[in-house]
Amino acid sequence: MKVLVACEFSGTVRRAFAALGHYVVSCDLLPADDGAKWPDHRQHDVRQLLNGPWDLMIAHPPCTHLAVSGARWFPNKQAEQGAALEFIRELMDAPIERICIENPISVISTKIRKPDQIVQPHHFGDPSFKATCLWLKNLPPLEWTNPLPIPLRGTPEWTAWNKVHRMPPSPTRGKERSRFPEGIARAMAEQWGGNKSV
Repeated sequence: MKVLVACEFSGTVRRAFAALGHYVVSCDLLPADDGAKWPDHRQHDVRQLLNGPWDLMIAHPPCTHLAVSGARWFPNKQAEQGAALEFIRELMDAPIERICIENPISVISTKIRKPDQIVQPHHFGDPSFKATCLWLKNLPPLEWTNPLPIPLRGTPEWTAWNKVHRMPPSPTRGKERSRFPEGIARAMAEQWGGNKSV
């Protein structure tokens, strides 16, 4: 199966599918954190690749102007939000048979359509809270794998699970918060790519 992972610099989803023997390419404006180079990682606008012969695309479009966690800034960035939504529409309309668009809770739900599924990292074995919406085309919802018991609110463990939301301001905060959970990536690869004929 030929898989395109759009807007991914970490290589997490690329490596999960590659481990199962699929031909997979990640593409982002940033270089790959794991050192991958062309042809495994392409560093340019992913729209240049959307017409390729892909069987599946998993896209992680930037959420800076879309996530409701930044809603207080929305009135001052209408143009940026409009451009971000147009990019989402381009990804959703790409001529690829199977598509997953991933984003946090965002205005995509009200401006385009509601997600098909909302998952958490702890549903897939990663001790963390980070609601992740999935907009799916010709793909079944993910089945949970290795769900973890949720710690009691206010305990040190509960605080640790909220690390994504508690990151202090820094130049790399947005990049670190956007890292995709490995457990969800593995589930995508196993459930959507486990059968190479799919």
